[in-house]
Amino acid sequence: MTIVQVLGTGCKKCVSLKENVETALKEMGVEADVQKIEDINQIIHFGVMSTPALAVDGEVKIVGKVATPAEIKAVLSQGELG
Repeated sequence: MTIVQVLGTGCKKCVSLKENVETALKEMGVEADVQKIEDINQIIHFGVMSTPALAVDGEVKIVGKVATPAEIKAVLSQGELG
């Protein structure tokens, strides 16, 4: 199963990104393990210095913005989703 990680410390933008991820997955009809990573040390481990950020299966795809559901779907459709 695909793991989608929303990286952010809990700010409003981070919450919005998580909601957009869930919307995109629902619209695609795809199930994924959506994780919210709020620990700053884990976020830094990803190499992210600006939040919110989105990672798919541990690979950072979007940094520093609240991606729209359409943008998220484009990112997710580039890889194989299980």
